[in-house]
Amino acid sequence: MKLLFVHQNMPGQYRELVQWLAAQGGHELVFLSQRGDVKIPGVHTLAYKPFHTPTREAFGLAKDWEAAAGAGFGAVQAAQAFERETGFRPDIILGHTGWGELSFFKDLWPQVPILGFFEYYYNMEGGLVGFDPEQPPGSHAPYFNRARNVVPCLNREVVDMGHVPTLWQRDRFPTSFHDGFYVCHDGIRADRLGADPDAEITLGRLSHPISRADEVVTYIARNMERARGFHIMMRALPAIQAARPNARILMIGGNETSYGRESDHPGGLRGEMEAEIGDRVDWSRVHFLGRVPYGDLCRIIQLSRCHIYLTMPFVLSWSLLEAMAMEATIVAADVAPVREAITHGETGLLVDFFNPEALAAQVAEVLARPEDYAGLGGKARAHVMQTYDFLSHCLPEHIRQINRLVSTAPPIRI
Repeated sequence: MKLLFVHQNMPGQYRELVQWLAAQGGHELVFLSQRGDVKIPGVHTLAYKPFHTPTREAFGLAKDWEAAAGAGFGAVQAAQAFERETGFRPDIILGHTGWGELSFFKDLWPQVPILGFFEYYYNMEGGLVGFDPEQPPGSHAPYFNRARNVVPCLNREVVDMGHVPTLWQRDRFPTSFHDGFYVCHDGIRADRLGADPDAEITLGRLSHPISRADEVVTYIARNMERARGFHIMMRALPAIQAARPNARILMIGGNETSYGRESDHPGGLRGEMEAEIGDRVDWSRVHFLGRVPYGDLCRIIQLSRCHIYLTMPFVLSWSLLEAMAMEATIVAADVAPVREAITHGETGLLVDFFNPEALAAQVAEVLARPEDYAGLGGKARAHVMQTYDFLSHCLPEHIRQINRLVSTAPPIRI
């Protein structure tokens, strides 16, 4: 089968699927992306540049669509040029609908089916907007929300089938979208993950490796930002350390802002929170590790006594599901998307997002009585294997949906 993947940040949510298809052999795989530097064995990387980008002075309500139209036109022109050079015309297109890249492919190839990934729909309630009372939405927020949704609304008419990873994400979209969606996570390779009681890692400022023998608390986010509860995590540190003076806190993530407004502090949100907390924290036992290689990330989760996952109502991080697959004891924010993955007292522990004292108390209890919570990790892994594992659960559904759309090539076999 000839498959064209479209995602500005290759491989994105297609990380596992495209690698699995490449490993099977017999398929012609092309990945259209702005990331021309990414190479996957067995996959042809086709780079594109946006045809147009909005200026800083562009009308705010039109800026998202202006950027999406530029990306979409650049993407379709690159695909058209590639067809002229090589004769490649896909049997199916799989792509993300959020940035406009798919918007014009039906005009290029009307008969080629498109399976679109729908990630998020902006609403005034139930999601990021308006959740944090410290950052209330402005009076123009409803207009900007509606403007942001122009791209998925257009792509609803472009795709032949939509894919959403979770029920919570599906329910962000209007009910009129739902009949055109199937719900299945992109999948994590839980078969490659698991507990490791012998895991250890060396930190630069320590003379000896740390391991499960140490009292380690972990927090992971792509970026340390409000959307992922970094400010709540920082406010919980004094109480965690007061209750557990030997605890060592490892924090993984970048210092940028992916979602929401940036901090006005010259040191970013980290600098703002360090100034707020001041000397109430023993900073020698707090380690900011930045972004780390994936192998180190896994070892850090495996040696953690208590893993903290905080998020406002938003898309679940892969790191949460991977931590569950590694049988971590998890304390997480009690918000709707997390409740879809974690049941309190069975597969993890949930606390009020806005209560750093409650977070600290729950973490301290886990550290003080680890034997009382030892069963949570095994049940968390079992749930991930049943619901989010790529090979056993997600892959068969994704292949089924691809096969039912394609009539120009033999079906993909598992």
